[in-house]
Amino acid sequence: MKIDRLIGILSILLQQDKVTAPYLAEKFEVSRRTINRDVEDICKAGIPLVTTQGQNGGISIMEGYRLDKTLLTSRDMQSILAGLRSLDSVAGTNRYQLLMEKLSVGSREVLTSNDHIRIDLSSWYKSSLAPKIELIQNAIEACRLITFRYYSPKGEGEREIEPYLLIFQWSSWYVWGYCGQRGDYRLFKLNRMDKLCDTGVKFEKRQIPDCDCSPRRMYTASIHVKVRCAPQSKWRLIEEYGIACLREQKDGYLLFEWDFADRNSLFGWLLSFGEQIELLEPQQIREELAGMLDRMQRRYKKEIHMPEES
Repeated sequence: MKIDRLIGILSILLQQDKVTAPYLAEKFEVSRRTINRDVEDICKAGIPLVTTQGQNGGISIMEGYRLDKTLLTSRDMQSILAGLRSLDSVAGTNRYQLLMEKLSVGSREVLTSNDHIRIDLSSWYKSSLAPKIELIQNAIEACRLITFRYYSPKGEGEREIEPYLLIFQWSSWYVWGYCGQRGDYRLFKLNRMDKLCDTGVKFEKRQIPDCDCSPRRMYTASIHVKVRCAPQSKWRLIEEYGIACLREQKDGYLLFEWDFADRNSLFGWLLSFGEQIELLEPQQIREELAGMLDRMQRRYKKEIHMPEES
């Protein structure tokens, strides 16, 4: 990307008094004409670069004008590197590692020192997720519409949106954009997308509002539950909701209290514990769950009739 190259050129000029255009062209694998245009862009940004001809000529920052080389400490660079590595873990590339190398020219110890923070954002769906992220990222940068088939609890259908943000939250990746069908901004989970396509159709970028993706904003928790839990479920309750979600009872069991947004997510969560938990309140939800379990029991008691193969 061009911005990466401009940052890289500046980083080199901060570490070396003078470099040649052929050197930069070879390092960034572009033509000398491209480097000349990059130098012009850097000058337009307010950083005066000087080009001298002849022997010992080259490109340098104007004498008397210097950027602070020590603006970032080694520890700062390590923090940046950890973040960039986390992005590479999603894409399955070393693109951001290469960017870090450009930023740390002359400070190689930053890359080789013993790093003690690792952030891995990859998932089981890495092979299908990484191409989606790259396609959406390119569409956002170029202001192009994307289309996809989306699967949600309310059904499935074709969507077309103006993509604005890629968001990693709740251990999953989402795209936030303006949906023409709904006439509003919506959040879409990448793992629920199929047939994702960059249409190539440009859109005029809107003055977008703040994207509030807090759980309270996205999911209105309206069902308060009380659940009696066996001691062996304690580790999972703490992992998912924290130590404050439960109280130990005299008989050794745990009383869990929490607010859920909808019945489907609540039922799925309850059933995932099997016999380890019992829903106490609310009574109406308890009765609905009992009816569901009764229907499931009758279904599994029926004799299985496999369809004949054609």
